[in-house]
Amino acid sequence: MKDSLVIIPTYNEKENAEKIIRKVFSLPKEFDVLIVEDNSPDGTASIVRKLMEEFPGRLFMEERKGKLGLGTAYIHGFKWALNRGYSYVFEMDADFSHNPDDLLRLYDACAVQGADVAIGSRYIKGVNVVNWPMGRVLMSYFASYYVRLITGMHIMDTTAGFKCYKRKLLETIDFNRIKFTGYAFQIEMKYTAWKLGFRIIEVPIIFTDRTEGQSKMSRGIFKEAIIGVIQLRFKRIRPVASV
Repeated sequence: MKDSLVIIPTYNEKENAEKIIRKVFSLPKEFDVLIVEDNSPDGTASIVRKLMEEFPGRLFMEERKGKLGLGTAYIHGFKWALNRGYSYVFEMDADFSHNPDDLLRLYDACAVQGADVAIGSRYIKGVNVVNWPMGRVLMSYFASYYVRLITGMHIMDTTAGFKCYKRKLLETIDFNRIKFTGYAFQIEMKYTAWKLGFRIIEVPIIFTDRTEGQSKMSRGIFKEAIIGVIQLRFKRIRPVASV
């Protein structure tokens, strides 16, 4: 059984790919890294391919045919991790908005404190966001409030994308019933874990907006999240074993 895998989806991340990979590998705990690469035209894949020669057995890449959505990238990574026996599986952005040092704290929340999923939370202790315009901060904060109001979840940062999952949680979720592909995917995964009775711990982090490369946020992604939350409220959640 392998221990920890960090899944990092990439699309046009040539400025960040090498730096984020080297930073993860510099940590005092050993993490493997899986890049899920969506056919970036900027050459991200070739950068990762060269690094794979330097880090054999620790750095992996799955190349897909195009930009297929954040949710499908992570589900692809989850299945890859489960097939290879990892005990702890992490979601992390490539652009340093998530500080790789916090991987250690998320791991501790699951491995020591008993969480089934640990969330790197921007809002569990005030508002910890750097370099965002105030309008985006307010939109994100009240989006989480809206999700809590509609779903009943007691999670402060419902849209967070920096997480650690225990293997047993991912084995229980029926990925075929996860329908959203944008940021609503992050809400749907938390809601599913919550409805199935898994223990969720929020770990306070400082979120820093990217300084290099382009954000993937769009109006369509935000709209999916708003409408998707209402659909989630009426969704029947079943573990994979009962399907």
